Amino acid sequence: MTSADPRLGPLAGLVDKALLGWFRRSGWRTVGALPQTRKFVIIGAPHTSNWDFPVFLGTVGTLGRRVHFIGKSSLFRWPMGGLMQALGGVPVRRGAKQDLVSQVAAQFARHDDFALIVAAEGTRAPTTRWRTGFYQIALKAKVPIVCAGPDYPNKLGIIGPLIHPTGDYDADMKPAFAFFRGLSPKHPERAAFPDGA
Repeated sequence: MTSADPRLGPLAGLVDKALLGWFRRSGWRTVGALPQTRKFVIIGAPHTSNWDFPVFLGTVGTLGRRVHFIGKSSLFRWPMGGLMQALGGVPVRRGAKQDLVSQVAAQFARHDDFALIVAAEGTRAPTTRWRTGFYQIALKAKVPIVCAGPDYPNKLGIIGPLIHPTGDYDADMKPAFAFFRGLSPKHPERAAFPDGA
């Protein structure tokens, strides 16, 4: 994984400003607060629309935080590479000797300020299995997990409970599942949760 090119600072600032402008002009508001710690993983759910990603970024951006997301390294080549980094993207090498969890956990170790956003389901299609990579990353990096999700009818980006992973996924995630079930996604018929959640 590589660090963002410092020359992209002005572009990143423009992207952030445009995103926040869209979020506010569209009538969205943020409810809740982020933890004081400068390192954490944000899980966003339910993920039922392409609009979820800018909503998540806008929600966190209004609280003065810049977030990162992971993407396969091929997305960071010309001509999209600069924009991907400006948006906060961090490239990962799939199939690399170092597994994805270790690659991302290493980013937390390299930075004093690093917030990573991950879609819990890993897909917009209904699923009864959430990918647990976000949990494994937080556990390995020794950082908390922040729950966040949309309330589309009221245009609210809601920050929910803070999870401190212990290694017991089912027990740790109970308050998260309760929070996410109370949200109103853009396409409720597509929302799905793991069996037993």
